[in-house]
Amino acid sequence: MPPTSLALRSQAIGRLLPTVVLAASFVASAVGAAMALPWLLVGAAAVGLATELVVHRWLKQTLARLGRLRVDATLRQVLRDLLLVVGVVRTAGAEHEGGWTALLLGLLAVYGLHFVSQGAAILVRRTRTLPFVTRNIDTSGLKLTAAPPALLLRRPGHRLLSFGLPATAGLIATVAADETAWALAGIGVSLVLSLAGIVRLAVHLLPRRRALNEERALAWLDEWLAAYGPTTGMYFSGGASSAYQANMWLEPLAALPGRPIIILRERFMVQKIAATDLPVLCLPKVAHLMRIEQSTLKSLVHPSNSGKTSQVLRMPGIKHAFINHGESDKLSSCNPYAKAYDEVWVAGPAARERYALADVGVEDKDIVEIGRPQLKGIDTVAPGGSVTTVLYAPTWEGWDGQPGNTSVIEAGENIVRRLLADPKVRLLYKPHPMTGSVDPRAGAANERIQELIRAANGGRAAAKDPKDKGAAELERLAAELDRLTAADYREGSDEMERMLVQGTPSGGRDKAVDEATRRWEDAYWASLPEDAHQIITGPRPALYSCFNQADVLISDVSSVVSDYLASGKPYAVANTAGVSETQFRTDFPTVRAATILTPDAAQVPELLAAARDASRDGFAQARGELKRYLLGPDEPSAQSRFARAVEALSAKALEREERQLAREGTSTLVPSQADRAAAARATVAEGEEERDFAADALAGSEPDSLERTGD
Repeated sequence: MPPTSLALRSQAIGRLLPTVVLAASFVASAVGAAMALPWLLVGAAAVGLATELVVHRWLKQTLARLGRLRVDATLRQVLRDLLLVVGVVRTAGAEHEGGWTALLLGLLAVYGLHFVSQGAAILVRRTRTLPFVTRNIDTSGLKLTAAPPALLLRRPGHRLLSFGLPATAGLIATVAADETAWALAGIGVSLVLSLAGIVRLAVHLLPRRRALNEERALAWLDEWLAAYGPTTGMYFSGGASSAYQANMWLEPLAALPGRPIIILRERFMVQKIAATDLPVLCLPKVAHLMRIEQSTLKSLVHPSNSGKTSQVLRMPGIKHAFINHGESDKLSSCNPYAKAYDEVWVAGPAARERYALADVGVEDKDIVEIGRPQLKGIDTVAPGGSVTTVLYAPTWEGWDGQPGNTSVIEAGENIVRRLLADPKVRLLYKPHPMTGSVDPRAGAANERIQELIRAANGGRAAAKDPKDKGAAELERLAAELDRLTAADYREGSDEMERMLVQGTPSGGRDKAVDEATRRWEDAYWASLPEDAHQIITGPRPALYSCFNQADVLISDVSSVVSDYLASGKPYAVANTAGVSETQFRTDFPTVRAATILTPDAAQVPELLAAARDASRDGFAQARGELKRYLLGPDEPSAQSRFARAVEALSAKALEREERQLAREGTSTLVPSQADRAAAARATVAEGEEERDFAADALAGSEPDSLERTGD
């Protein structure tokens, strides 16, 4: 059996083993209880409890899998304790009948308090859930507080296991020693822990511990929007794995003049956005989202389409531009949905022509060429060296099932074998992070490719005996970068607490992260043996850093090719679509200056020769022309074109507002931002007064006496 298959099978067995052990412990416990075999019941229950602790501490995937099977932690704990109670009854004498009754009642009280605690946790979570989520915004006016321990607030299975552990351990001891005192003592400890947890949660239900309610919180939001006065923003909605689509636009957005803002729709996405000093505002509900139209915000850019995009497009007072998260020749780069936006911003003339040919309803007058501001850091000079560095960066298989989306399945192994056969080649393999998520064949091929690379490294002297090239410095820089990019909140904090600690940043964090990233990448590449192949599957080093290390790129029809053209270096594209080379070049303009690889990768030697000898590079001039066609001119810079496009789009929104006011004949029908802010402040102040009065009444004291105590 191949090593990859053995590894996959071992991983599958490892994932299944804890579930098997838990199931076996319950079966053995049932047999021990039914047949009055204390040694079997005690051993099985102890093994099951130990496995449960291990699963809760380290095996989160196993917990999720058991949950999907409807065998959650509560059910498992109830069954474990029930079998132990049966064992106590079966193995103890009749003279202990009074003890059984106390034991059973005490155990029922433990579970009763568990469900009371769960109800209290739900109430606390509701009071701590605001209608919006923020980051990089001063939220002191919302009266936010730190969260109770996550064990109490959001982890009922962990809580039951932790607080019920003394009771379960006492039951095990009782079965083993035939003495109910052990069980009663354990139950007593569990009752005390449960009561303490309930009291701890109840404190957060007191009026003074609560944040503003929805109405007052929204009034505070109106006031903040009025004070900040956003001019433009980026709107984003998507799944957890799509955050990169927004993150790639953070730096260009932050470099804009004015006061940019990021608008999100999913609560979890607030923490997925990379390091930035820009204010982040998440508005999950449509009704609350509509409030941004009453602010000074005049334009929004959209790096992706989503189901929730249509909700914000209904705001006529804000102009919208689709900026995409990457351009390629795929159908997704000329989606008919784009016609819903006021403008579509593209990199260069190629995308303009792509929309014209697709005939999806996007008019040419609404297309604006801005280039790709993200590409400013890509080097245009090959690194050179004694080896030729080849970056193989295939894309994933995609959702549409189109043949040729990815080269990994049909051509990946052939490409890698031919590259590894050349002793003067260093291969950087960076597959798309979603490879294999749709087609298992792609995932299997990806594993085989990595095995080939690891095996090839085993035969290289530099790879077998690498020299220390500043490993300590690399480790130090990695720690610094981790510190800058790590979450600046404690583990176990909830949404409200993160809003509290992630208030207005000191400024410059995004620039510090960029500088630390650059230093780490420089140290990383310098630390590697010159001819050692590399498998890069994590977020570091980034794709553009790999571009700068490569002499040549091999990829598929994707935005990777368009972005790499900014370097001007040779590249190849795999043709696994089942069409001729002529048709392939006609269908996909981004490959016009590429070496086309057939599934057998026979053209790899030709590609390497062109990378090593400029006189054999027949596509050099074509690449320059294609670069301007795809990405636009070098001057003015893409960032300046982006800024001008934002300014022009916002101006259109202002012109529309002026026309609306002119038609109405008066501006008094539209409340000014100052009026809205004043009304918001009054609402917040009124709400705080009501809340303080309620707290005073609950405490049974006069308001001024409470103030004097500093409560």
